Amino acid sequence: MESFVIEGGKPLKGSITPQGAKNEVLQTLCAVLLTPDPIIINNIPDIIDVNKLINLLRNFGVKVSKVDTGSYEFQSDAVNLDYLNSEQFKKDGKGLRGSIMLVGPLLARFGKGSIPRPGGDKIGRRRLDTHFEGLIQLGAKFNYNKEDYFYSVETDKLIGTDLLLDEASVTGTANIIMAAVLADGHTSIYNAACEPYLQQLCSMLNRMGAKIEGIGSNLLKIEGVKSLKGTDHTILPDMIEIGSWIGLAAMTKSEITIKNVRWEHLGQMPNVFKKLGITIEKKGDDILIPAHKDGYEIQSYIDGSILTISDAPWPGFTPDLLSIILVVATQARGSVLIHQKMFESRLFFVDKLIDMGAKIILCDPHRATVIGHDFKSQLKSATLTSPDIRAGISLLIAALSAKGTSIIHNIEQIDRGYENIVSRLQKIGANIDRVKN
Repeated sequence: MESFVIEGGKPLKGSITPQGAKNEVLQTLCAVLLTPDPIIINNIPDIIDVNKLINLLRNFGVKVSKVDTGSYEFQSDAVNLDYLNSEQFKKDGKGLRGSIMLVGPLLARFGKGSIPRPGGDKIGRRRLDTHFEGLIQLGAKFNYNKEDYFYSVETDKLIGTDLLLDEASVTGTANIIMAAVLADGHTSIYNAACEPYLQQLCSMLNRMGAKIEGIGSNLLKIEGVKSLKGTDHTILPDMIEIGSWIGLAAMTKSEITIKNVRWEHLGQMPNVFKKLGITIEKKGDDILIPAHKDGYEIQSYIDGSILTISDAPWPGFTPDLLSIILVVATQARGSVLIHQKMFESRLFFVDKLIDMGAKIILCDPHRATVIGHDFKSQLKSATLTSPDIRAGISLLIAALSAKGTSIIHNIEQIDRGYENIVSRLQKIGANIDRVKN
């Protein structure tokens, strides 16, 4: 076990380049199972969740070779389906939420797919109904072993159909798309998720020979094909990491440049930070956050009522950044209501911020009111434990802004989503070290 030791309260300065997007790479890695041809994926982040999925693919018999830093070639020409029935697979698949997206490609190409109930962040109920209801409508037979918490589907042939998803699930949409591209006939998916990372998956599949129309909308039309070929694909910058560094700059009154952010894919995110009073300057494809020496002020609505920031499916504001927004608001001028609609346990880390001196009222599992300090009262250092990836990085930002020495335990949660975070933060002046317990 390791921990972070942080000496906070110091301004940072410099530039930082976001890693490849974790949520995109988990989708595209599963897609390599759809073809026996080689696929090269670039800008893969070296983080725990991604490395777990790559090891799962290796255990399936996928040939994995490193081409360059962050670039790998995958070839699924000798997939071992016996691994699906092994105790090792039941153990390996539990440790990663993204493993659920293996089911669609396996079903489409080999006629069967299985997965133990996957793990991941403990942020509330994250049901799998959308995934399996879609696959069933495409012609799969479904079985759930309640004793082993083991899901399986199989089919002789998938048949295209018209689907109306009960929720715009990102991973559910990805799973269904990867099954439908090899199904017989036409499939339409209405109420599909349409975030940039899913658009990237669809574009990658089209380069492989799939026929997907409506990319970027919530209605996808897919004409099934007999087989897919290999391709090269480059992962987008991680939007959640970009938002994390914006929050870090504001909280530490630092001038930070975030490089190569792909502005066209950031959606609502820059505007939401601007509503907190944070200055965001566009410099080509970079973001410059100037040092907020005079602080930042939360906007009110036109009628003067308190600002509410809530999450929603794309193109709404991503739930993965609400924890960052909440932390940044603790030092703003004014108040804001944070409404986490999509997950009921994601705000339960606020007690740790309250212990650090933040003024937060947790209204219920979904809502918290933050009364900003306007930097008149610094957060206090503390010993903290990271409960999940996004709460973990939020607590790290709080610690870097707080005066004194803070310790964060259970940092594997942060390592699941952020690559080489210590060395990257040290380069912009952060006083942070990784220590063994």
